[in-house]
Amino acid sequence: MTLPGTATSYWIESSAGTSYPTLTEDVDVDVAVVGGGIAGICTAFELTRAGRSVRVFEAGRVAAAVTGHTTGRLSAAHPWIYRPLRERLGAEAARLYARSQQEAVDHVEATASALGIDCEIERRPSHIFTEDEDEADGLRAEADAVKDAGLEAAFVTETDLPFPVAGALRVEDQIQFHPRRYLVGLAEAIVANGGRVHENTRVTDLKEGEPCLLRTEHGAVVRAREVVVATLAPVFEQLRLSTRLSAIRELVVAGPIPADRDPGGMYITRELSTRSVRTAPLPDGRRLLLITGEGFAPGAGHVAERYERLIDWARKHFGATDITHRWSAQDTQTTDTLPWIGRAPGTEHVFVATGYARSGMSHGVMTGRLIADLLTDRTPPWADLYDPSRVHPAHEATATVENVAAIAGHYVGDRISAWTGSVEDVPKGSGRVVTVDGRPCAVHRDEHGNLTAVSATCPHRGCVVAFNDTESTWECPCHGSRFAADGTLLNGPANRPLEPITDLPG
Repeated sequence: MTLPGTATSYWIESSAGTSYPTLTEDVDVDVAVVGGGIAGICTAFELTRAGRSVRVFEAGRVAAAVTGHTTGRLSAAHPWIYRPLRERLGAEAARLYARSQQEAVDHVEATASALGIDCEIERRPSHIFTEDEDEADGLRAEADAVKDAGLEAAFVTETDLPFPVAGALRVEDQIQFHPRRYLVGLAEAIVANGGRVHENTRVTDLKEGEPCLLRTEHGAVVRAREVVVATLAPVFEQLRLSTRLSAIRELVVAGPIPADRDPGGMYITRELSTRSVRTAPLPDGRRLLLITGEGFAPGAGHVAERYERLIDWARKHFGATDITHRWSAQDTQTTDTLPWIGRAPGTEHVFVATGYARSGMSHGVMTGRLIADLLTDRTPPWADLYDPSRVHPAHEATATVENVAAIAGHYVGDRISAWTGSVEDVPKGSGRVVTVDGRPCAVHRDEHGNLTAVSATCPHRGCVVAFNDTESTWECPCHGSRFAADGTLLNGPANRPLEPITDLPG
């Protein structure tokens, strides 16, 4: 299936490239930050402002992985979180959540202004909407909870969307912006403040101690008093958080529309496997419409069909006939739906940030401020709310059991269901997991007929990967690790590539 547009993130295409050095020698530092996305860069920036010695270690390029593929929606109006949070943990917890998120939103505008970062900040209302009349009363109750939590919120029945809604929760004074330009500017500020940023520097091992020892894939050793693991999912197994995390993938399509068709705000619904809508300014005066949705688990397949449904929705509702960009994004969600941000369980010097559940922009900014406070002997009032050591058995039990069952099902079932055909039958431009001599092998044939074979066993926890035909990637359905067709590691929690196989028959 041929899809329109280039398979490239608009944020990456429309921002300056970065070229920070790879770490090649042993170093000592106060704080080592693993991960150069929004959480890692914001944390490092706040720490350098506080006078700490900091180095950021990014496996690829700054803000070019998960953060470079987001929608840039910066809002405290997270979908369907406030009412459940108030019912589970009380009104004060909901107020702390709202305050921590809104302060993060405002902090981006203040920081961009202070540093002179041109990242297209636009103050817009943020909406959670429903087209289903049966959902309207629930959304009205959610609006009441959001208002009680301290945000400027209201339930409305009219929006600027080009189709009717049964109701919408509208929260004023939120932000849409260019996330990568903002973070590239912050990275420059980190260096200006005396910090260091290292790209193409994957950290593969962590040993906590005094100091903590980190080792990179190139053999360099980092000695650090404190470590912040700000990766999509914790990449070090000793942190033991993976069974309480689930991975979520979503697709993004984008294309220009006339300025008079701009819906004037940000919109999201959990219907139709999620639909998120916003626009961004284009140099010619038009607006770039960005629509996100079609949430699914990594390895679930049918990606081209999911793109088609998203494109059809954009065309039907917004007249977006010219789709110029498409890309995919990934996030993680904890079993109690709140992120884990703070000291990792069972450690003294390791901090973790994960589980942003489709709201990574405000969570990432808040992470930087929260962890920087904890590392400079300040404790914000919402620290306990996000503490990774918290346990809410009554609220997490079902999700935890479902996660464990799903992982076990994949671990056993995917081996049994591996394709038993011949390697020579793998079609061009596709991949198959083939059982050869009792072992699962991930075999890809490119458009020219050349074969590449790697182990189909994810090095993270041993699950069998599945092929994504649209993006030519191998994906782990258990914890979300992703690999290129040749086995190169793209996303953790794995921190090693798929092993090459050179002895396939035929």
